[in-house]
Amino acid sequence: MSDTIAAIATGGVVAAIGILRVSGEDTLTIIDQVFKPISGKPMSSYPNRQLVYGSMVDSDGTELDICLCTISRGPGSYTGEDTAELQCHGSPVVLRAGLEALFKAGARQAKAGEFSKRAFLNGRMDLTQSEAVIDIIHSETAEAAKNAVGQLNGAILNKTDGIYNALVEICSHYHAVLDYPDEDIEDFQLQNYEETLNDAIAQLKRLKDSFNRGRIMTEGVKAAIIGKPNAGKSSLLNALLGYERAIVTDIAGTTRDTIEERVKLGDVLIRLTDTAGIRQTEDTVEKIGVDRALSAAQASDLVIAVFDGSAPLTQEDYNAIDAAAACDKSIAVINKSDMEQVVSVNELADQFSTVCVISAKNQTGLDELESAVAALFPVPDAPVGEILTNARHADAVGRALESLYAAREAMLLGVTPDAVLTEAEEAMAALGELTGKTIREDVTNRIFSRFCVGK
Repeated sequence: MSDTIAAIATGGVVAAIGILRVSGEDTLTIIDQVFKPISGKPMSSYPNRQLVYGSMVDSDGTELDICLCTISRGPGSYTGEDTAELQCHGSPVVLRAGLEALFKAGARQAKAGEFSKRAFLNGRMDLTQSEAVIDIIHSETAEAAKNAVGQLNGAILNKTDGIYNALVEICSHYHAVLDYPDEDIEDFQLQNYEETLNDAIAQLKRLKDSFNRGRIMTEGVKAAIIGKPNAGKSSLLNALLGYERAIVTDIAGTTRDTIEERVKLGDVLIRLTDTAGIRQTEDTVEKIGVDRALSAAQASDLVIAVFDGSAPLTQEDYNAIDAAAACDKSIAVINKSDMEQVVSVNELADQFSTVCVISAKNQTGLDELESAVAALFPVPDAPVGEILTNARHADAVGRALESLYAAREAMLLGVTPDAVLTEAEEAMAALGELTGKTIREDVTNRIFSRFCVGK
């Protein structure tokens, strides 16, 4: 990590402000070449984190922009190295010119996630905190952003470090007694640590159990809208989105393929899939659409089955009910409440988690649907930051938990302490992978490849 890296840290679109970021041992030398403070003093003479007004210049002294600059010396910077930021006007042309000037002065193009990777390798943050950076950037709800900020502040690190240290104490006590039998060390009694194991298991189980809701919080609820033709599926999609995304006509079979969109219902992010009407058809293209509708129902976290409340239930409606049964969570939506109602709530109550009555045309009853979704996908009862949203985290916690279950079972069976401690050490290894204490380089590279350039 001896070389110095540079990148545009903001998006490639026109904006009010654009940021160029530099990190590495030659940062101060490079920034003195590219940025000229209005005071005439070199930028390297200024204290950390002071915004300085001046000009960004090319290698021949040509002024590229009037901007601000700040430096942070390692090890107290984001990356743990000397760093600098140029806060320029947000013209992509200006930013590219500034980046070229930094390259000419000795920096190289940073790779995706390389700033955060250096922060991890220099001990400025653990892996869970590093991954929280990209989770904040990708957050689509306030709930997800708050949880990511909690992880950036060390919520998972603090939780798992406590468990890791407790297991270290058990193992170190055992090995001390084993390796130094003549020393005055308290006898190792495995049963004295039963409460420690039980507490560790309880904490890891709470973390692991939060993952399903955490996944939904970040990725959204995968929801399929199904029903017979002309029940109002596409109208419901349009009503929830607030604009005409799907074509709506009185002609059965208008929707022939799935349409996917994201929408927030209250605090819940929904990935809605509008599907073709479920019915028997000889039309080859429409039949493919029906098959996709059934597949979407099976692969979803939630099925929203739409029924025409102004007409009696038909075999096609019962086919939709059967399709909805493939999903653990389902909502029946009786549509067209603006017309005389023929279908009652009681007819569908036994087959669905909840039943809502709406008019997609008049956009009434949508609040009731929003409340139904919120009830099916409640916010986990966990402190901010302690909701797992990352599959890698969940896998590591799950493996640690399985090892501790095995350790406790071995303890209760009265086997020799070394068998119990082998499982405890396996749990420690899994927790080490979670935070980055022990992890392969290829895994580290894969993690940071998710990041954008400049972070």
